[in-house]
Amino acid sequence: MITEKRNLKYKINWKDAREGILRERIGGAKLRFDPDVKTKSASDFSKRIKEGEYEYGRKATEVFSGFLDPSMEVLEIGPGPGTVTVPLSKLVRRVTAVDLSLRNIAHLEENLREEGRDNVDVIHENWLRTDDEALRERYDLVFCSHFLWMIPDLEGHLAKMENASRRYCAIIQPAGRGRLVKDVYTEITGREYAGEFEPDGDYFAYVILREWGRLLNVTHFSFTNTMTLEEKVRSTASFIGRFVEVDEGVAERIRGLVRPHADANGVFVETNNVVAMWWEVGDRASG
Repeated sequence: MITEKRNLKYKINWKDAREGILRERIGGAKLRFDPDVKTKSASDFSKRIKEGEYEYGRKATEVFSGFLDPSMEVLEIGPGPGTVTVPLSKLVRRVTAVDLSLRNIAHLEENLREEGRDNVDVIHENWLRTDDEALRERYDLVFCSHFLWMIPDLEGHLAKMENASRRYCAIIQPAGRGRLVKDVYTEITGREYAGEFEPDGDYFAYVILREWGRLLNVTHFSFTNTMTLEEKVRSTASFIGRFVEVDEGVAERIRGLVRPHADANGVFVETNNVVAMWWEVGDRASG
């Protein structure tokens, strides 16, 4: 669909803030302490969602329950290991999941097999390079989860979502980081934490969509993560490594800083918050 912006006299200048964030995070995490850290981190993520019985995904589908029906065809952008894909596939006719990461796809396909789900088409492709004309109004729901931080052109991404949808679009995004990773950042870098790795994409998307005149339904939910010590070290290093190189020495410092926060069984139990917003394509604010 063609996106028309409202002619607003006063607008929020969100672009400078977002561009600054993207510049700061460019290049990815510098993780030198383990050559297999990316593979292990992907496995950690898949393991967590299964151990949590897809809690994040089940709660996300509850957000959609007001408009989901069994006949729907859904497009999911960046499904990861199937956090939302698996629960959602049990409620709709078909899901198409697009992901560029072969690591993610391997875990997704494994998890779909384990759950006996055969109504998910997994596509290995860069979403930002997909053919808009081929996707135009093809799906009843188009959504992404924890994906916005990867997008250089957020307006273009949202327009592509709307183009592919004939009914609804949705965004699900983590909201805030736990205190521990912020404290570790300060200890390792010597700098006071100032929101360097907040999952900030939801409010930029909200501003853009309101400028377009969309009426958004916004809610939130929480879910629980559990990690072993080494999983927690890898997770924390993935954030810290965006600002300092994490070699074996820094990884050991991280290990020492997080270890006292484990429970009696050596496990880290964390509650995380998530913002969910959805809107009907073509929905416009009056006036």
